[in-house]
Amino acid sequence: MTKILVIDDSSLMRMLVRGFLENAGFEVDDWLPMSIMEIPERIESFKPDLILTDFRMPGVNGLSVAQAAQRANAAIPVVVLTALREPETEVRLLKFGVKRILYKPIRQDALVQAMKELLPAETVEAPPETEEMPHG
Repeated sequence: MTKILVIDDSSLMRMLVRGFLENAGFEVDDWLPMSIMEIPERIESFKPDLILTDFRMPGVNGLSVAQAAQRANAAIPVVVLTALREPETEVRLLKFGVKRILYKPIRQDALVQAMKELLPAETVEAPPETEEMPHG
């Protein structure tokens, strides 16, 4: 089963994203690191196929997550999910290896489609319904 590590400071967002992705057939680990130093260990223990992270969080941000993930395993794609739309930030994220930037609110079908596009071809069930995540 394809594994996705979801990193977000909002427990509500982690729960919503987890539900969206699990409904589509992904195995999900949702988590909020207290420090950037924890990320390589979590990657080693969970062995995700993809990392989906919020951008703005206390103590870490999407850029630092992407950098830590690159150092731990450069083959794992990192996707940033954010409500922030700043061209300079987007350029920096892409420069440091972020494969895609998605914007909140996002619909379940758009989130699942983005994950499927970035992962090796696998049979993943279509989502049963479409919901929209709140801004955050």
